[in-house]
Amino acid sequence: MDENNNHIRAIRLMRDAKGESYFDKGTICTNVKINSKEFWFANEIDTWQLGTHTAPRKQIVVTLSGKLKFKTSDEKSFVLEPGIILLAEDTEGEGHVWKMSAGYENWQRIYIPLIDESDTFFIKD
Repeated sequence: MDENNNHIRAIRLMRDAKGESYFDKGTICTNVKINSKEFWFANEIDTWQLGTHTAPRKQIVVTLSGKLKFKTSDEKSFVLEPGIILLAEDTEGEGHVWKMSAGYENWQRIYIPLIDESDTFFIKD
């Protein structure tokens, strides 16, 4: 977070024109309203999530517990843990893969599908 405590760390997972996934690090401003009509909690892993995959929809993922290492198709990686918001926008293309970090067995999270395609709430570092 910044010194004014009005931003939360975030990672935006996207795809380029060739279909390769990549990510940007940045923040989300805490005073911006983001449109969504539903959200749900999850703590189980579906089979399709275990290998390389794309996001099933443009969504925000809020990690409540667990620590994961994500790798994009450009072979770069990042760590996702509580306090870092994931904007999953790589809905087509090569996708990404993740695995639980050592010492973690469970990933508790909230999925928030995005209605508005605007990305004005993400501020790239």
